[in-house]
Amino acid sequence: MSKQGSSIKDALQNIFATSAILIAFIVAYILFSQVMGNPINFKGGNVEKGEALNYLGIVHKGGGIVPILMTCVLTLVIFTFERFFTLTRAKGKGRLNSFVRNLQVLLAEDKIEEAMEACDKQKGSLANVMKAGLVRYRDLQKDKELEKDQKILSIQKSFDEAAALELPMLGRNMVIFSTLASISVLIGLIGTVLGMIRAFKALAQAGAPDALSLATGISEALVNTAFGITGSTISIIMYNYFSSTIDSYTFKIDEAGFSLTQTFAASLKSSN
Repeated sequence: MSKQGSSIKDALQNIFATSAILIAFIVAYILFSQVMGNPINFKGGNVEKGEALNYLGIVHKGGGIVPILMTCVLTLVIFTFERFFTLTRAKGKGRLNSFVRNLQVLLAEDKIEEAMEACDKQKGSLANVMKAGLVRYRDLQKDKELEKDQKILSIQKSFDEAAALELPMLGRNMVIFSTLASISVLIGLIGTVLGMIRAFKALAQAGAPDALSLATGISEALVNTAFGITGSTISIIMYNYFSSTIDSYTFKIDEAGFSLTQTFAASLKSSN
């Protein structure tokens, strides 16, 4: 992949991320206002003062912060699927451990063409990086002008450049998970505070407390708390899962690159 192609991919990813958040907000608002705010979910069809008859009505009683929290959850779902498909594609078709072992065997036997064919079959980020290194490996075998140390540095540079183009794709959009893990709780707390303000306001009235306002305030506080904690918990779980997966891919790339460089250095020694 060229640097220009990488820049285009980055631009498309930014457009995708912005569009996904906007779409998530629109869907969340429609669900909140049209589905959860449907009069059939409230006693007497009164959305504002009627008692909630089901969970949809209860969630709607959470107030105007709920659509924002729903946007966070929907955004989380969208990018969970995006990361899953991206990392699956980056992995390639076969098992990475088997692929790396097979490459090590082929390199030890100096079967460069067969190793490149294996990369074409495997596909994915590791295969792309290894193929770039193997192409340079083959060219350097035929080069009679460069010194041994220069050849080793050249193949390392070729490998590092290929890895630098592939690795950013693996970690792209991970910041969204870490951000949602933080702001989901904070937004939920804002809704909780607003709900408690309404509840205490009902208690502060002279005479008997306004039972409806009290119940609405408590409901608003609990619904926002539940949404905030749920969004944050799922975000943390997904962030840790994808981070460990990316670390595993990165380790495999480093391992394969080390094997390639060591095999090439050994071949130079034997040829001398």
